[in-house]
Amino acid sequence: MSEIESLIWLIHRIYTFVIIAYVLLSWIPNARDSFIGEMLGKLVEPYLAPFRRLIPPIGGMLDISPIVAIFALQFIAMGLIAVIEFFI
Repeated sequence: MSEIESLIWLIHRIYTFVIIAYVLLSWIPNARDSFIGEMLGKLVEPYLAPFRRLIPPIGGMLDISPIVAIFALQFIAMGLIAVIEFFI
């Protein structure tokens, strides 16, 4: 595994954990209004917004868009690695 590939997977893993942390904050009242919640929101909301527009909440409450976003992030990482391996 090349260094670039390792870096892509590291960034993928870190951003996945950031998304999960942001989703878990929604379970704690007023946690998204804290400094950490706002910081995570600035990192995650721009990426989640397109998925939230396409996927409505199930039953009006259950938001599965972060799950789809994490799968999309995985495909993006694999695609980047495939393109890099093609040129190297």
